[in-house]
Amino acid sequence: MANNDAIPGVWQMSGGPSMRPYADVFLEHEVALIGPGDAGEWRAGRPDADFDGSFVRRFATEVRIGDVFLLRTASAQISAVGIVASEYLYLSQFDDVNGWDLQHGRRVRWFRLPVPYDFGSPVFGTNPSRFSTVSTESAVEYARKFINSPPTSWQTVPLPGLPPEQPPLEEVPEALRDIVGHGQDLLSLYGDERSFGEPPLEDELLTHLVVPFLRALGWPPELVAIKWRRIDVCLFKTLPRTSENCALVLEAKRLGMGVEGALGQARAYLDNLGIRRDIVVTDGIRYRLYAHDQAFTPVAYANMARLKKPAVDLFERITKT
Repeated sequence: MANNDAIPGVWQMSGGPSMRPYADVFLEHEVALIGPGDAGEWRAGRPDADFDGSFVRRFATEVRIGDVFLLRTASAQISAVGIVASEYLYLSQFDDVNGWDLQHGRRVRWFRLPVPYDFGSPVFGTNPSRFSTVSTESAVEYARKFINSPPTSWQTVPLPGLPPEQPPLEEVPEALRDIVGHGQDLLSLYGDERSFGEPPLEDELLTHLVVPFLRALGWPPELVAIKWRRIDVCLFKTLPRTSENCALVLEAKRLGMGVEGALGQARAYLDNLGIRRDIVVTDGIRYRLYAHDQAFTPVAYANMARLKKPAVDLFERITKT
């Protein structure tokens, strides 16, 4: 190990809440990420208040190459064990991970467990933070035994290249400029609980953001059905409004609840109708499209709060033709 005392430190990293997880991103790119990152790179002298507390500073300064990370997916459960392989990095390409700004990073060689390991008790605390040292003896012992038990070849494999940073969308399509600006204005207001109050429900997001977005993409009102057969929004190729004429479905979640969690619900609605169609999940700001002819793989994405060039693909796929 690279540690001065040859004994690795043990840390727990959150893989994100169940409603909006990001553990798979860690494992795919061999990274550990933490936010908030929009305030910019951490450097000595910057106050903890810039980063909503001390987590980022500790992540950047106290972790050592060779330390062990436990990827926590529940209060007593982990899905992977990793070994830190780099110093602190500021990775701009992770500014939008399922809506999270997680630009503070380290390279980590992860070993995904065949099945999640449950310690049987809240070894990370009853309300574990996004990142912290692990002091419970049983968890520390587990981590150190794990990295010293075969197979150990995963600990030295070459790290994959990091994904490129997606360039911003320099010019919003003219038809969408008003709704994009409107969405950004509402987002800042919705996030201010003192002046706004409780966050809006799904139906309010549909009314003020989703339907205007679809109308801007050319969908006439008669082909935009709300709460049709329990589907939040169903778009039709033509009238009458029948299952056969369904072109696309959208399922909405409340802001911050994680749009990705709506996929299963939308698929169940389609199964009940006996059809397969593309699905868009949204919270009015983020839109992710899953292609039915690619086993519902995510194929397009747009975040109205931070538009990138690939968002054009989503706009084109949803535009009424």
